[in-house]
Amino acid sequence: MPDHDSDYKQLFSHPRMVQELLRDWVPGPWTDADFSTLEHVNGSYVSETQKQRHDDRGWRLRMKDRWLWIYLILEFQSESDPWMALRMLVYVGLLAQDLSKRKEDLSEGKLPPILPLVLYNGRPV
Repeated sequence: MPDHDSDYKQLFSHPRMVQELLRDWVPGPWTDADFSTLEHVNGSYVSETQKQRHDDRGWRLRMKDRWLWIYLILEFQSESDPWMALRMLVYVGLLAQDLSKRKEDLSEGKLPPILPLVLYNGRPV
């Protein structure tokens, strides 16, 4: 059986592929984005209970005067996960917690926008 997760992780480790994904598939004002600033960021976070979480791909992109954090999860499973929204909430929460602890990208004491994306390659639900 081919390892689709690894293949797609490799594919979306290239900034150009992330740029094309955002521009072609995600509605939004991507003309405001400076894609030359697109950079891969740490995707591993540890919760306060010391439980480690890993995402598939983390990116950030400059949109006008602030950073947009992009949380890209690649899922290859035969069935949809009814708990995916909860998983994404936890991942986004851990990212926000990490940014807050490091005081990174806190404009006027606010967290930056975070865009969670899930790419699902299973059967339609």
